Amino acid sequence: MIARVLYRKSVQGVLKYVLGKEESTVLGFQNTYSDTDTNMKFFGRVLYHLGNRHDSEKRYAHISLNLPRGENLNDREFFELSKKYMEHMGYGEQPYVVIRHHDTKHEHVHIVSSTIKEDCLQINLSNDIRRSIATQKYLEKEFDLSPSPDTKQTKELPKYEMPEFRNRDINGVRFYIQDIVNNTIQKYKVRSFKELEERLKDHHIEVKTVERNGRLGVSYGVAVKDGYKSRFINGYTVHPQLSGPKLQKVFEQNQSSKLLPMVKRRLEKQLQTTYELFKTIDPEHLPDILESYQKLDCKVDYDEEEKAVDFTIYDKSGYVLKAKEIATRIGIRKNPEKFKTENTEMDAESKQLKLELQKCIKEAYEETYQNSGRKLLFSEHIDRLSVKPLVKEITRSERFLFLKKYLYIDNRRMGNMLQEQYDIVKDKLSVKESVKEEQQLIRKAELIIQASDKRLFDTPNQRKILFELVRSLGTDYGRGMLRFSNSHRHQVKLNLGQIQLPKQIDFYASPSFIRENEKILDGLLNDRTEKEISPSPTAIFLPLMFPNLYGAMAQKYRQRFEWLSLKSYHKYAERMQISFEKSPKDYVEFFNAKGFYFEKREDRLCIGSIYSKYPVSVPISPKTQAYLESSTDLNRVLGGQTKILANIETSGRNNLKSLWAGHLVETGQYKKAAYLFVLDGVRPNLPLQQLEDHMQNGLKEALVTISQKQVSRKQAHLLRKGVYALGNMLGSNSFREEEMFNGFKDELTDYSKYKGKWLSM
Repeated sequence: MIARVLYRKSVQGVLKYVLGKEESTVLGFQNTYSDTDTNMKFFGRVLYHLGNRHDSEKRYAHISLNLPRGENLNDREFFELSKKYMEHMGYGEQPYVVIRHHDTKHEHVHIVSSTIKEDCLQINLSNDIRRSIATQKYLEKEFDLSPSPDTKQTKELPKYEMPEFRNRDINGVRFYIQDIVNNTIQKYKVRSFKELEERLKDHHIEVKTVERNGRLGVSYGVAVKDGYKSRFINGYTVHPQLSGPKLQKVFEQNQSSKLLPMVKRRLEKQLQTTYELFKTIDPEHLPDILESYQKLDCKVDYDEEEKAVDFTIYDKSGYVLKAKEIATRIGIRKNPEKFKTENTEMDAESKQLKLELQKCIKEAYEETYQNSGRKLLFSEHIDRLSVKPLVKEITRSERFLFLKKYLYIDNRRMGNMLQEQYDIVKDKLSVKESVKEEQQLIRKAELIIQASDKRLFDTPNQRKILFELVRSLGTDYGRGMLRFSNSHRHQVKLNLGQIQLPKQIDFYASPSFIRENEKILDGLLNDRTEKEISPSPTAIFLPLMFPNLYGAMAQKYRQRFEWLSLKSYHKYAERMQISFEKSPKDYVEFFNAKGFYFEKREDRLCIGSIYSKYPVSVPISPKTQAYLESSTDLNRVLGGQTKILANIETSGRNNLKSLWAGHLVETGQYKKAAYLFVLDGVRPNLPLQQLEDHMQNGLKEALVTISQKQVSRKQAHLLRKGVYALGNMLGSNSFREEEMFNGFKDELTDYSKYKGKWLSM
């Protein structure tokens, strides 16, 4: 199902359109004197009366609900679907009419209502697209309809090589034009009607402009290969946002944007670099070269004699630029020596080629280091790695394959060229990384000293926690020296005296959490701003990874940490629940299910967390507050929070481990989540609706697979480490992961023990 929501300033034209079709049926009314026999003239006067109580440009809502071709609902079902959609969208108490049309191949209804309420206030329209998408998905399941397309695909233009229209199907033409023009404006930063016409040409849409009384009007028509031509339709009729004046404003904004000069400079540099790499270029090869080498989408322009004269770049920023717009000396005609032959050949003696070979070697070192598990420092990895695995990585890289494609030399010479650059890159990279690592270690030592001087920890004897601090930074301490945990290459003097070591060392944190922890501690100790610290959403899990460290943290530091991490996680969680959230009620209850709550403080809605050691609350944005307050039963929903949170506490899920389990599921790391559920019996803090969706998408399969495995105590210990790591092998699909899993035998406890503890399979 696809829902389209349009807003209008007047209602007469909308009612005239929805009632003007011969093949139409009034399915019913809501919130009028009769659900079936309301007089349409009276209904129109009611909407007109409501709309004129407010001066908004969006006084009236025109909504269409469209089923996929081949699917159908009877009139009663379609009316029920419409009522539920309007209720979730906040129109449950507004007067509206539902009219079914039969003039297209797909079944659809039109709903007309007013956004202005009886109290003269407007329904909160913020997040309407978000709510509409979530409502679509919810109703598709309830009414057994095909799922709507993913929102990530909305900017991709549909492929319409030869659209077919009947002469009488003017409504189909209008919707076709609306879709294509709207998607074109979203995908490209169009700067003129001429450019718009060029973008629409492949989709068989023609554009006409006319200037009258100082206003520029636009109309659209369709002309396809079989000779069919539609009449031209006024831009405002196609959609109010596609009228001449509205589009002219968009074009002016795109043309005057500060981004445009930056894009031109970047493209000029990329093209100049490409020219420096090649002796000659066949224009036919230019699109492939720019795609492979610079990740640029290019189209060559030919004259009537099929001779290449220019090229156009379709940039990732959305701008479409001719070569002459980028720079005067960059086009094909301005570089006859470069494009004089039909042969494409790379310059084997060019300085740029040497730089590219050096990049190949450097990238190979980085890739092999990533795959090594980072057991050593990068500088040590560079020094110890033999040539054979390095060459193997180089020869399968995209950059090397591109160079080899257009560099017409034999393998021996190519090997010699790499050999010439090998020592240069190795020595330079090793020295650079070694200096960088030493500086990192010095910063870590300074941070430890700061933590002691500024009383980061609220404990009678800070030395008891110093070991935890040292290890949380990825370092070790001994004999007055600080070093990295995985290397003794670098050492920095640090006088901590005799620090107390724990009786049993069982400490592990992934490099990602160590980096996040260092960033947070540095920000807290140096009073950096929120923007300077820029905590990631996973910062909220640092007390789970380093419990003793954050447990001993002084109140003023811990409270600021709680505030920063909660704010960052709140923004992240909002995005993650978009596709499920249908209303303000869902917004609140989804956060409640994760262990968060909302409260009013001096007329501001704030979010709090059950995981905070000290009570903190973060004000939500004014836009989100207006969205929540648009609900008539917000007070009842806020009052129901206590019951949900109490259920989390009584079931033993009031801890960060359960939130982490939910985070793993939410981010699609089903295998890691399954190990956490099975090995430790952890139940995730996640809304049931979302959990059921993940079960269908692969979580159930992962749980069944993992529950049938049995591992030794040592293997289970290693796996427990893995589920608390970011970006470790349990979250990948590498051969190392498969090798580890293939070694498991059936010794794991039967999963039936865990049934009923959180969600039965």
